[in-house]
Amino acid sequence: MARSIRIEYEGAYYHVMARGNRREPIYMDDDDRRFFLGTLAEACERTGWRVHAWVLMGNHYHLFLETPEPNLVGGMGWLQNTYTRRFNVRHLEWGRLFGDRYKAILVEGRQAHYYETMLDYIHLNPVRAGLVEAKAGQSILEYRWSSLAGGYAVAPNKRAKWLACGEGLRVLGLPDTMAGRRKMVERLDRQAVEEEANRCGVPLLAEEVDARCSHLRRGWYWGSQAFSERMLKLAEKVIKKPRSRGYRSARERKAHNESEAERILQECLKKVDFEKRELEKMKSSDPRKLLLAAVLRKRTIVTNRWLAERLEMKSAANVSQRLRTMDWKKLKRGETGKMIKILNDDI
Repeated sequence: MARSIRIEYEGAYYHVMARGNRREPIYMDDDDRRFFLGTLAEACERTGWRVHAWVLMGNHYHLFLETPEPNLVGGMGWLQNTYTRRFNVRHLEWGRLFGDRYKAILVEGRQAHYYETMLDYIHLNPVRAGLVEAKAGQSILEYRWSSLAGGYAVAPNKRAKWLACGEGLRVLGLPDTMAGRRKMVERLDRQAVEEEANRCGVPLLAEEVDARCSHLRRGWYWGSQAFSERMLKLAEKVIKKPRSRGYRSARERKAHNESEAERILQECLKKVDFEKRELEKMKSSDPRKLLLAAVLRKRTIVTNRWLAERLEMKSAANVSQRLRTMDWKKLKRGETGKMIKILNDDI
C-alpha cells in the first residue's frame, strides 16, 4: 500500500496519533509518561510547535498540534526517535517502540467547530477506553495523563509554555479563570454521561460526508469541503513533483533547519561578543563550545554531525557523548558561567 503524503505548511493543525509496535505499551509506568512529556516539550522548543491538546494512553498517544513552520515531519522524526532511545535505555530494550507510521490528520483548526470537536475527542479518550466511568460518578479530570488535568484545569502560571490552553478556552467561549476552567470540566463530564461511552466525543457525520476522507480519526483531513479543496491543491503540488524532487524536498527542509541553527548561533556569538575566528581557535573540548552546542541542540533539530562540523568538535559521536555527560555545575564557573548568565533566555 502506498504511503500517504505529508502536507506541510505554515500554521497547519494536525491530529497526530501513534501506537506501540504490535500494539504493545509505549509507557511502562508514570516515569515513562513524564519522560515522554519532557521529550515533547523539547520537540516543541526545537520546532516552535504549539500543542492544543494531548492524551497519553497505554499503548498510544494523541496530539492536537499546530506547526507555525512547515516542520511536522522533521519534528515527529526527532520526537519518536528520541523517546524510543530513552525508553530503550531505561528498560534495557532495543529496536522499534512504535508500530506503523504515525497518523497525521489535517485539521481546520481556525474554524471553531472542528477545533472544538478535536479538543473533545482527545480529552474524552479515557472515557471511550473505559478508564473513566462517567455514569458511575467519575470525572474526566480524574485521569491525570491528558492536557485537561495537566493544563486546562490549572492556572496559566502552572502550565507548560508549549500548551495553548488559553486559545482552547477562548474557542469554547470560556474565560481563563477558575470559573471558566471549571465550566470546561463540567461540560466534558456532561458529555461523557450523555453520550454512549464507545462513541463519546466522536461527532455524528451527515450522510453525504465520506468518513474515509473527512474524519477526526480515520480520514486524511477533518474540516469543511472548502478546506479539503485547499488541502488537495497543496497535495497536488507534492504529487506532481518528479520522484527525484522528494530528495530535493528533504534537502530543502534540512537546509531550512541548518539556516535557523546558523541564525541562532550568530545571535549567541553576538550576545557573548565572540567572533568567528575566536570560535575556530578554541579546542574541540572547550566548554564554551559545549555550551553553544547545548543551546543549538535545545532550540533546533539539526544533527550532531552538523554541530560537530560547524563548531569543530571532531565528530557527531563526540558531540553526543559530551552533551550527554556535561556537568552544569562546572559550566557555571568562570568564563562559561558568565556566558550562561548572558544566554539565560536561550538555555
